[in-house]
Amino acid sequence: MPPVVVIAGRPNVGKSTLFNRLAGRRSAIVADTPGVTRDRKDAEAMLRGRLCRLVDTAGLEESAPETLAGRMRASSAAAVAGADLILFVIDARAGITPADRHFADWLRRQGRPLLLIANKAEGRATESALYDAYALGLGDPLAVSAEHGEGIADLMREIAEHLPPERPDSEGDDSAPLKLAIVGRPNAGKSTLLNRLVGEERMITGPEPGLTRDAVAVMLHDNVGPIELVDTAGLRRRARIEAPLEKLSVGATIGALRMAEVVVLAVDAVEGLHDQDLQIAKLIEREGRAAVIALNKWDAVADRDAARRAVADRLETSLAQMKGIAVVPISALTGAGIERLLPAVRRVHGIWNTRVATAALNRWFEGALARHTPPLVEGRRLKLRYMTQAKARPPTFVVFGTRAEQTPEDYRRYLVNGLRDSFDLPGVPIRLQFRGTTNPYAED
Repeated sequence: MPPVVVIAGRPNVGKSTLFNRLAGRRSAIVADTPGVTRDRKDAEAMLRGRLCRLVDTAGLEESAPETLAGRMRASSAAAVAGADLILFVIDARAGITPADRHFADWLRRQGRPLLLIANKAEGRATESALYDAYALGLGDPLAVSAEHGEGIADLMREIAEHLPPERPDSEGDDSAPLKLAIVGRPNAGKSTLLNRLVGEERMITGPEPGLTRDAVAVMLHDNVGPIELVDTAGLRRRARIEAPLEKLSVGATIGALRMAEVVVLAVDAVEGLHDQDLQIAKLIEREGRAAVIALNKWDAVADRDAARRAVADRLETSLAQMKGIAVVPISALTGAGIERLLPAVRRVHGIWNTRVATAALNRWFEGALARHTPPLVEGRRLKLRYMTQAKARPPTFVVFGTRAEQTPEDYRRYLVNGLRDSFDLPGVPIRLQFRGTTNPYAED
């Protein structure tokens, strides 16, 4: 495992901007607002030939443990405890504050290797703050401007030199991780579910809706192999999204969904399947991702049989394009039913990767045409000749024939439903394309 480099400091000193600069991509949400980062976010980076894992943390603040700021502080402290190197960031424009002094003393007591970073150090106006930084007792401050890229090359060299010696590669699982995203409406229990799956308080949770602002990836292993699990911000109806920061959060959620292979749609089982849940499910289908519905807060449902029937009826009438989608009742808070979630994810991932042999596909296709003859279009019969699978992830099939592209929508649905039932493809999008053949003797 690569060494861990944790970026810490009080709010609004530019930690996320520095994180993005070192990672070489805009991975963390950045806004000119204190407290944007709430959960730890990490990314791999290559710094002067050394691979490391960067960790962005929430701003360090002194607050009661039960408050949101207190929970953020606890999350940052957990990250610091596992660091191989800490980058303590101060704002060179603002100078040394009492909070900087307090947390410098706290970090010194942690006994971890540390570099003092004076960010926003553009121009000569910040020179006095650099001299004042020596009073923190953390060594020479490194002046950088994460926003403009100044001093970053020197910082990368310093980080590489302060990392622990490289460990020899150990025998491990080199298989590519399954990419899994958890999405849903605000307060559906997505972060609590991630914490339950990884077995630690990795994400900040609480009764407040909208706690998660960024898409945060965490690695875990089940009995099959590695999984890259991504928690995301809640998705509300588009008309309600007004704040610029929420727009950034939604953008990060959509990006995580598009990078995923399987998506767990977390639904509040007490409230039932909302219209917005269905809109999210349709978005998952449009992006071509496999899906599992996690009926969360199942322990709080009074009439479970009625709840199951209501969900099944709603899915049948409103989400026919994902017919057979797996529905797993769980309680992320108590852990009930959690053991069934990842096996369901693995099953639908296998279905999403399904490839059907061309011979078997065309035997089925001939039978489907015989059972239900293609309709007339403009008084002429469609001549659909054969079918092939173009790709998997999701299963995508192509039908060839004379005027095949004119096939009506109801006949397309008939073929898709037949493919799903005959080749056992529940819960995944099926793409069906039609390509007409050209007549070389037809007049132009």
